[in-house]
Amino acid sequence: MQTVIVDIHISSEQYLAHYQGRVTDVVARALDGRRVRFPSNLLQPFLLHDGIRGRFQIEFDRNGKFQGIRRL
Repeated sequence: MQTVIVDIHISSEQYLAHYQGRVTDVVARALDGRRVRFPSNLLQPFLLHDGIRGRFQIEFDRNGKFQGIRRL
């Protein structure tokens, strides 16, 4: 299993565009410099009244298929 760690800061107003379907992906820079793109709906469990903020670990298999995400 491969992992990537990203810091994410999305305001509640910005996430509204994701929730409404106008934006479907999040693009983030990993701590190791890689650019990561993933579906924004994966972050919905972490949405609070002020948006989504924190460091997250994303796990994927060797084929690049999403396996899980968790807040660190």
